[in-house]
Amino acid sequence: MARFAVPPPPPVLIRRQPLLDRVSEGVKGPITLLNGPAGAGKTVLAAHWAAEAQAPGPIVWLTAEPDDLPGTFWAYVLEAFRYHGMPPPGDIGRPARAGEVDRSLLIRLAAWLAGSPRPAVLVLDQLDTVSSPEITAGVLFVLRHAFPGLRLIATSRNESLPGLHRFRTAGRLAEIRDADLRFTLPETSSLLRQHSLALSAADLRTLDRRTEGWAAGLRLCAMAMQRAADPAAFVREFAADRTSIADLLLTEVLDTQPEATQDLLLRVAVSERVHPDLANVLTERDDAARLLAQLDDANAFVERIDGAGWYHLHPLFAEVLRSQLPVRHPGLEQQLRRRAARWFAETGELVDALAQATTAGDWRFASEQVVDNLEIGRLATGSDGGRLADLFAAMPSDLPDPAQALVAAACALARGDVTGGRDGLRRADEHLGRQEGATGPLVRFSRVLLELLVDRLTGDAAAAQTAAREALSRLDLVPPQLLGEHPEIPALLLTSLGSAQLSAGHLDAAETTLAQAVEVCGRPGTEQPQADSLVRLALIDLYRGHLRRAEQRAHRALAVAERAGPPPARRTALARLVVAAIGIERNDPTVTQPQRNLATASVEPCEDLVAKVAAAVIRSRLAAAQGDWKTAVTVLHTGRPPADTPGPSGWPADQLAIAESVADLAHGDAAAAVAVLDAVDSNRPEHQEALAHALLATDQEQRAADLLAELPMPSRGGPRSRAHICLLRAQTEARAGDTAAERRLLAQALELARPEQLRRLFAEAGPWVRRSLRHDPELALAHGWLTDMPACAADTTADPVDQAPPRVALSARERDVLLQAAQWLSTEEIATELHISANTVKTHLKSIYRKLSASRRAEAVRRAQQLHLL
Repeated sequence: MARFAVPPPPPVLIRRQPLLDRVSEGVKGPITLLNGPAGAGKTVLAAHWAAEAQAPGPIVWLTAEPDDLPGTFWAYVLEAFRYHGMPPPGDIGRPARAGEVDRSLLIRLAAWLAGSPRPAVLVLDQLDTVSSPEITAGVLFVLRHAFPGLRLIATSRNESLPGLHRFRTAGRLAEIRDADLRFTLPETSSLLRQHSLALSAADLRTLDRRTEGWAAGLRLCAMAMQRAADPAAFVREFAADRTSIADLLLTEVLDTQPEATQDLLLRVAVSERVHPDLANVLTERDDAARLLAQLDDANAFVERIDGAGWYHLHPLFAEVLRSQLPVRHPGLEQQLRRRAARWFAETGELVDALAQATTAGDWRFASEQVVDNLEIGRLATGSDGGRLADLFAAMPSDLPDPAQALVAAACALARGDVTGGRDGLRRADEHLGRQEGATGPLVRFSRVLLELLVDRLTGDAAAAQTAAREALSRLDLVPPQLLGEHPEIPALLLTSLGSAQLSAGHLDAAETTLAQAVEVCGRPGTEQPQADSLVRLALIDLYRGHLRRAEQRAHRALAVAERAGPPPARRTALARLVVAAIGIERNDPTVTQPQRNLATASVEPCEDLVAKVAAAVIRSRLAAAQGDWKTAVTVLHTGRPPADTPGPSGWPADQLAIAESVADLAHGDAAAAVAVLDAVDSNRPEHQEALAHALLATDQEQRAADLLAELPMPSRGGPRSRAHICLLRAQTEARAGDTAAERRLLAQALELARPEQLRRLFAEAGPWVRRSLRHDPELALAHGWLTDMPACAADTTADPVDQAPPRVALSARERDVLLQAAQWLSTEEIATELHISANTVKTHLKSIYRKLSASRRAEAVRRAQQLHLL
């Protein structure tokens, strides 16, 4: 009777309404095939649908078995109809022998079903297990002649059941395949909740990645997580080969295959993806194409992934296979990985070649591949998300050749370990000295490139400029074809040169070089130097007060980084900080508030001194704008150059001192602001401006006036410095009582600041600006863009604005989206955080813009803050 009973639902049943609806739609036609691997949920879905009583007539269930002979099978079919309340007429008869069935019996059965007033739905579970093609042919024969009186639902691991192609070609076959049966993220979350489990979004994605939505794997994991002390840790760390998942996969999948197929599976599991040619190399046979196609057909956890013939093993299945390989073939794995490494290298799949070689401990081959393929730059800068550096994490320190020493140096630089980078270069030099004249040009070029990156990270601007120019002059060492495959190299060299010029304080030269770097970018692989150059150009614009251009370049840098793939937040931190700094310069509290957590954000460890100093300065400005003086001063120490850094690092040190003086002034400690600036020996105009500002705050008007008198109005540069000098001179005239000169200079400062909305200069100047404007209504009226300026921390004289905001209603989800947008997350990042699609995020943003009369995110956030909606 068990073969006739509809299986009971599992203890935890997830209602998958879209799939139930597809089954209901499918039974309107002759046949519905539920096709997927073991444990995909085929039987659960069919049983759930049957229990819902959605059928157009009686449901007849029969579970097929491998040892069924034709006569036996049809005897069970007739008995199943009887068991489910639809007894066949006596004249249909029964099979006379177990091994065969008379065709006339099938004709009589089909005629009876065809005349039935209500169509019957026959569910044949595990139809693929029957070994006789005659059985399948008989089922389809009856179905063709009995429809619409008979509808068939079949579950199978194999989509190539004999005879199905006719129904598929005629469009009369409804199919629910493996991809449809896989659990979605929301369904996985629902399954875990019903097991009283809750995971973070990141851990949920990890579980989904490891199981690929496989129903049985998810259920087994959920049950194991219930017993685990730390369910989240279980998701990240569980080994499939030591769970009940392994037993299921071994008994239901691997052990059911022929010996040759089992051998192939064990060998190809060393690679995340498999090509028949690679499989032939690993098995030393020539039948891989046929075997892999058969496995894909049989839904044996092997899936074809593209038209070029590549296959993919389910991650858990591959993990179990890898655990079995040393048991069944001791010592074979390393040999297989060495073979795979060379095959991947020959076919141009470098990352896969490196993964195989490093796992096999073949460090020499892996290092030579990095150098010979000019991957040393990507490795050192971490432009591939740190993946290349991670591959070499276990490489031993006793380095027998220059290629390994160079790779070790590059890995150290990717981690921001300058000392390790220098040690690797020293070891490479030792090997190169012993092999003088025997090393190739790519080894020598890689050596120059890494030396440049060391100088760039240490902030030795002069040495970095020299090294960058040398590397640019030695590009002829690189074969033209290889250089064409690595357009990021020239871009990286120009970016490094521009950064070194910026670190030396040569802003004009840096701007020219970085613009050249952007120009040579655009091809795939150049995203990082392009984004780096753009954000450094944005910094230059920010320093000069060209805020609109700085904002455009910073957003362009973020777009480039996003286009290259979901970047880690730290890779885009500097660009986000620049955007936040623009809000600071405009004195916009609705920008500074959502950026609260950016005050403690950090850039990548492999970023150069320019980036670290800029990040520290902007973070300090953010903290000071929020009234957090302690953080404003503390974060500046993270960007300070080492004490032994050569003289050209004075410009970054000066930037840090200026930022600290601003923080001290915001805190009301003008004496400390003067002291920190006096401690730096600098004649740069921006230093003199900052010192004059601090001196005025300590009532040292004469010294401030003397400094300003020696400071000519800059003929070049941006509006910020010119406006600041005018503003400071206006303040000295105000102290001296020359009202006319004060008004003239203040008006000039306002005109210079108006195009870029440089409000922060006037807020930080103190309450005298507002007092001056109150006494000069005509000037205040002419500069209305400034009169709604919020008061800074030290300004307690500002008048409150009493205005009733209009009523705007945002939905709960719209507020969620806007809060994430206020953190300067991208559309994709918002979608990930809120577990919704990117298109849904865009829809909510459009609605938010309409309700708030805004045209972009920053404007919408600002408007929402003004209306107290966030």
